[in-house]
Amino acid sequence: MISAKQIGLIKGTVPVLKEHGVALTTHFYNRMFKHNPELKNVFNLGNQGSGKQQLSLALAVLAYAEHIEDPSVLAHAVTKIGHKHMSLDIRPEHYNIVGKHLLASISEVLGDAAHTELLEAWALAYQQLADLMTGIEKNLYSESVAREGGWTGWRPFIVKQKVKESEEITSFYLHPADGGKVATFLPGQYLSVRMYLPELNLFQPRQYSLSSAPNENFYRISVKKETGGGFHPDGLISNRLHDEVQEGAVIEVAPPAGDFTLDTNKHTPVVFISGGVGQTPLLSMLEYLTSTDSDREIVWVHGCRNRKVHAFREPLTTLEADHGKLQKHIFYDSLDEDMQVEGYYEGIVELDKLKDQAILQGADYYICGPAPFIRKQFEDLAAMGVSPEAIHYEEFGPATLTLA
Repeated sequence: MISAKQIGLIKGTVPVLKEHGVALTTHFYNRMFKHNPELKNVFNLGNQGSGKQQLSLALAVLAYAEHIEDPSVLAHAVTKIGHKHMSLDIRPEHYNIVGKHLLASISEVLGDAAHTELLEAWALAYQQLADLMTGIEKNLYSESVAREGGWTGWRPFIVKQKVKESEEITSFYLHPADGGKVATFLPGQYLSVRMYLPELNLFQPRQYSLSSAPNENFYRISVKKETGGGFHPDGLISNRLHDEVQEGAVIEVAPPAGDFTLDTNKHTPVVFISGGVGQTPLLSMLEYLTSTDSDREIVWVHGCRNRKVHAFREPLTTLEADHGKLQKHIFYDSLDEDMQVEGYYEGIVELDKLKDQAILQGADYYICGPAPFIRKQFEDLAAMGVSPEAIHYEEFGPATLTLA
């Protein structure tokens, strides 16, 4: 049990964490990978190279220190992390390794300021957090195994179909190599895919949203090919899937995870707002609603550069024709002459162009795309009078956004 004095010591580190948090987490990861190089197979080294993982951890440590008196305030964030850990097969023993290196990093980075009492306080605080996380993850693992077709850890899947959806995005239809069923999932969840990279002599995991409605036979992920050189966070696996993985190949997959999900119990309107490949989890939600003959009013708002990179354009048109309560609004950076028609707009996604067509009474809003896109749509919705509680968003990669 953390004492009042120890809580005070931890809260006293908040100014330091605000100023030097990224330096601390960078030191932590370097230290951990040096002493436990096997964990390079667990962590996304692309996000390490970009610095996004260090920032995400720094923000998480800061939030925990600020709310050490009542960690329940962080329930949503902790649950999201728990899902990510389950998708990466993180186990309780990993927390012992992380804790050891985190405490050592605090001592090494803070120097003389990291006195014995402060380190003891942080050790208790970390153990409290570890117990909370392992409890959440234990339940997630149990729930996964309990589902028909469920499993934990890594399971081999066969790529039975590879379908090009646009110039940038290709879908992969994954079937269990063991011939069994696939566990159901909630619309909006994701899969972790793990592949061996000979050039790194490591396994590397990546998360991809499930882009189809739940079914018992296959999973579909739709992957964007990344351009540009260097240590791109997504390109290491995404481009390999595009360039090297053919139909018949076997890849390792962890069970569905994620808490950015459609509330399937509601009957109120839904508005889906996506940018680029961010449409994939929203497409799963949309397909679920249309396949279950939902009578909910649906608005689909999507932005991308042009028609050539617009994935699922034709399937969406079919869904709109078959579902009487679906309206779509598409934003392209530039419109061809034949696209000067209702429902298409030039420029970035601007919700105020849609006004009452997108702001619906009692609606829930689901946003997915790059972080700047999410921030803009969230702020625009809030300015138009939408309650933050009605706005749900998913940021691909380590969480760095806090919107309210």
